[in-house]
Amino acid sequence: MNIRLLICCGITLIAVAASAAAGDDGDRGRGDEQARLASDVQRLLTQHCRECHGDKEPESGLRLTGRANLTQLNDSGLPAVVLNDGDQSELLRRVTIEGDERMPPEGEPLTSDEIDLLRRWIDAGVPWRDESDQKIHWSYVKPVRPVPPVLKQQDWGHNEIDTFVLAKLEGIDPAVSPARTAEPATLLRRVYLDLIGIPPSVEEVDAFLDDPSSEHYEQIVEALLDSPHYGEKWARSWLDLARYADSNGYQADQFREIWAYRDWVVSALNHDMSFDQFTIEQLAGDLLPDATLDQRIATGFHRCTTCNVEAGVDPEENRVNQIIDRVNTTGMVWLGTTLECAQCHNHKYDPFTQQDYYQLFAFFNNTPLEVKQPNGEGVAFDTAGPEMELPWTEEQLRQKSKLEQDIERAQSLVDERLRELDDSFEKWQPSADAEFPDEIRQLVNKPVDERTEEDHEQLLKHYRESDAELTKRKKELTDLKARLKATGPSTTLVMVEQEEPRMTAIFKRGNFLAPGAAVGPTTPAALHPIEGQDESSNRLAFARWLVSADNPLVARVTVNRWWAEIFGRGIVETVEDFGVQGSPPTHPELLDWLAVEFVEHGWSMKHLHRLIVMSATYQQDSRVSPEQLEFDPDNKWLARGPRFRLPAEAIRDNALAVSGLLSRRIGGPPVYPPQPSGIWRHTGRNPPQYETDTGEDRFRRGLYVVWRRSAPYPSFVNFDAPDRAASCVKRSRTNTPLQALTLLNDPAYFEMAASLAERMELDLPDASDRERIEYGFRRTVARQPTSDEVSILHNLFKSELTQVQENSNPTVDAVGTQDGTHNVTPRESAWISVANALLNLDETITKE
Repeated sequence: MNIRLLICCGITLIAVAASAAAGDDGDRGRGDEQARLASDVQRLLTQHCRECHGDKEPESGLRLTGRANLTQLNDSGLPAVVLNDGDQSELLRRVTIEGDERMPPEGEPLTSDEIDLLRRWIDAGVPWRDESDQKIHWSYVKPVRPVPPVLKQQDWGHNEIDTFVLAKLEGIDPAVSPARTAEPATLLRRVYLDLIGIPPSVEEVDAFLDDPSSEHYEQIVEALLDSPHYGEKWARSWLDLARYADSNGYQADQFREIWAYRDWVVSALNHDMSFDQFTIEQLAGDLLPDATLDQRIATGFHRCTTCNVEAGVDPEENRVNQIIDRVNTTGMVWLGTTLECAQCHNHKYDPFTQQDYYQLFAFFNNTPLEVKQPNGEGVAFDTAGPEMELPWTEEQLRQKSKLEQDIERAQSLVDERLRELDDSFEKWQPSADAEFPDEIRQLVNKPVDERTEEDHEQLLKHYRESDAELTKRKKELTDLKARLKATGPSTTLVMVEQEEPRMTAIFKRGNFLAPGAAVGPTTPAALHPIEGQDESSNRLAFARWLVSADNPLVARVTVNRWWAEIFGRGIVETVEDFGVQGSPPTHPELLDWLAVEFVEHGWSMKHLHRLIVMSATYQQDSRVSPEQLEFDPDNKWLARGPRFRLPAEAIRDNALAVSGLLSRRIGGPPVYPPQPSGIWRHTGRNPPQYETDTGEDRFRRGLYVVWRRSAPYPSFVNFDAPDRAASCVKRSRTNTPLQALTLLNDPAYFEMAASLAERMELDLPDASDRERIEYGFRRTVARQPTSDEVSILHNLFKSELTQVQENSNPTVDAVGTQDGTHNVTPRESAWISVANALLNLDETITKE
């Protein structure tokens, strides 16, 4: 036991030493050999023996809190290691011996490579550094505004962003120069897609081509920042972080109502709500003094967690899993930290302990159960917990008023028919051969003067119920009342705090059924302290701590994520991980300058976006030469402009916009655009029928498309949209045949192609075929096509036209729209093929 104690306790000290030796910039590979050796041993011993012993009441009295303890005699009379002599070290003997003395006592023994690592570490003198000698990882140090560097090349750049970028280029390779400014049409399309997510019209492109001055560009940027579609564009990536969806997830995956939170995000971004307030309202809006309706709606951020309402679910386990998700999501979104590692043990690399984790857990642990069972038995309710009723919308009030009037008319028709039946009942002479229930037959055959009042009422009731007209009118009334009931105000999921705080304990190995020591709500010791912390600290105190001026992470993490959204790659490539295992920043001074600029300008998102898109760095041409590609294939040094495929929703939005179909209506419940049949057939419990919308909702932006976790919109999935079962910080960008097939064959995209073809004909009724092709090309990618590009598309048009005409059909059954499938002429069919090709161009689905 003494040697086991020795091994396990050594982990903590070695971990500290290895972390310290990892290097000034957090990159372990840049340290010397001893630092790398110590770090590797840290991972090994952490995996096998981390939780055996610590500083408090160590087993057998053996305390290892410094390097000297490894050579001290323990209760067995032996030191754990003999410095520089692995063969004489008891630690090495105990991990190689067979039988009961072998360490670790449980699980698989160490491999030969791991034993060799321990031997080399001991032979090297057990390298580590005391905690007091450690240098703090760069991201845990509060950023200070750096002074922009002095440049050798003084004639390039628009703002400080360019100064930092060019200085880095000059330092890496003075022969490399920034790319020239992008062509005006390409730049205009780029900034439209980046700020509002939809492309400019041909008229807007022409206006910029007439005046491509920097002043005009700045005016366009301001107009886009003020556009109501700005919030829609930037809400998409935030909803990925928030794991927003319209269903609960898990196998049942039933629907929930939380779209009001999505609309709150759009509105907050459009109004440039300061990011600190944006944070506070989402994490603790319900706890603000005199919380408004919107502030309570904002708390939907942490109600977007998945919720298991399946039969047999343990409500407490579901609640705990949701809190774990809230802790992990908060750490990733605001701190750029993978906190989930500390759920079961101290973080292997970053300075967050398991105790830190459950102290954060305590901030979120005062929520009520979000799954309940009727009368405490049976299957779980199909519920996702606390919800709030929303005010009636104008449309709902109009529907309510109309239904009330219709109900009043229907009721009067029922009453009128009842009076008619009552009048005719006295004259009713039932036929002798008429069919009646036995009970009614007896009453009919009974002499009138012998019938009681009760008999009379029973016959009248039967007379009324057998009337087909009354039955019809009653059904109409019942249906109207049901519709009125369903027209009630919408609801949304919100956070609610219990009056009495729950006790929080550290879960041993992360198991909620094995609670350990009790902890209270407080923030990680490695970061700045929380003000006024006590046992009553709640989510509001935590949210304010997150966005305090002393937090070293939040501003950096946030601006880096926006940078990645615009440039395709973050200054820190691992946007989700700013810890020791994350990538070092390519431009550390620029990152800190942006972070400080962000905070000092009131946490304004629009201010940062304005700075970025106004920079010369952003406005560079994205075309790359072979030399540039060899020098910087990933464009991490920013010697050219950004170029990458659009996200899934933007691909559809772009196609809707260029085809002239896009509805620009903002907000409201989710919509159901066309999708292949059968997608929902085997999804979830009692799957609802997917009823495709008609009219305007059919063409709403992707932000509003219904998001069912078990079956997201299929074309979105093909273009790498997540299911949002968990927070998604960075989407993948793959290139698969399914994507081309989606754009070519998906009925929704074919309908867009038909509309684009129609625009090419109707907008230019007297134009030549080549002129129409040029127009369609410009609608699609903004720039003027080359002569060769026009010729290729013109040849496609002629080939398709010939093929259709040779079928000897005057019309072609080709186009499905919201009005059904209808026939088109051969020329219309050929134009649809051209439009379909335009929508499928790489350039169409790419931000150039």
